[in-house]
Amino acid sequence: MMEENIIQITSGKGPAECERVVALLLRKITRAAEREQLSVEIIELVPGKPDDTLLSALIRIKGERAGSFCKMWEGTVQWIAQSPFRRNHKRKNWFAGINVYDVSVFPQWNERDIAYQTMRASGPGGQHVNKTESAVRATHVPSGISVTASDERSQMMNKKAATERLKCKMLSKSVDELNAQQKSQWMEHHSLERGNAGRVFREELE
Repeated sequence: MMEENIIQITSGKGPAECERVVALLLRKITRAAEREQLSVEIIELVPGKPDDTLLSALIRIKGERAGSFCKMWEGTVQWIAQSPFRRNHKRKNWFAGINVYDVSVFPQWNERDIAYQTMRASGPGGQHVNKTESAVRATHVPSGISVTASDERSQMMNKKAATERLKCKMLSKSVDELNAQQKSQWMEHHSLERGNAGRVFREELE
């Protein structure tokens, strides 16, 4: 049976080391999912201040037994390592949180709720620029949320890209709303530290 889940990895209010943990967990989860022949799609990445770090990551996992795979990762992760940013820092325990959401609990996605508008692509000069309306804006009418796509020269391809971007944006919005309802779970980083870690890694953060 095909299952679809959303995984959110968050550094909470942790320092840059926790943001690095998020980036490394994203890599680990993606590789583990691919070994299980599950598809992985990145929905949203929020970069941290140092390079190669993430405040949070939102990914979609699809495939048979996707739900059980995602549940294995859910909870607090403890990462034990020397800080790569502060070499003389004594602290070696860093934490990140992983939330899992079943897509079936989100509002049902219906492409009939989307309104499309074509427009001229903007960009640097050239004989084809602004002469054809290849760019597409997709708007989710009930919510008013919209995205645009103009990367492709084909209007059809831009329409497809805009639809996918809008779907991802709606999924991100649904996760944000669920988090707002359960904000006590991950709002304070110290709650991650006090909790019992579901997974513990002893690896460098490089």
